[in-house]
Amino acid sequence: MIAHKDKEFYTTKDLALSVIGGRWKIALVWALLQDAPLRLSELQLVFPDVNQRMLIRQLRELEEDHIVERTVYPVVPPKVDYKLTDIGYRLEPVVTAICDWGDNYHELLNSDSKGN
Repeated sequence: MIAHKDKEFYTTKDLALSVIGGRWKIALVWALLQDAPLRLSELQLVFPDVNQRMLIRQLRELEEDHIVERTVYPVVPPKVDYKLTDIGYRLEPVVTAICDWGDNYHELLNSDSKGN
C-alpha cells in the first residue's frame, strides 16, 4: 500500500491517476505548459465555461500535490499567478500523449459517424 494525503493506494498507477484525475486538471496542466505563469483571470479566458470556484479547486489540488506553484505578490489589489513546478513539467510527455490520443480518438469518431 502507498499512503498519500491520508489515502491509501494499491499501486503507483492509482496514485498517479488520483493526482492528475479531475475534470480540468489535465487541461490546466496543458494550459500552463503552453504559457506560464498565468493568472486566474487568464485561465478563465482559456476555459470560459468553467466556473471560477471549480478552477480554483482544481488548482489548489494540483498545488497540494506539488504539480502547480501558486505565487501571491504583496500588492494591492492582490496578484496571484500559477506555474508548473519541476514535477509538473515532468507531466509534459504524459499530457501531450493524452491530448494526441484525444485528437486521434476524435478523428476516429468523426470518420466512423461519416461512414454510417
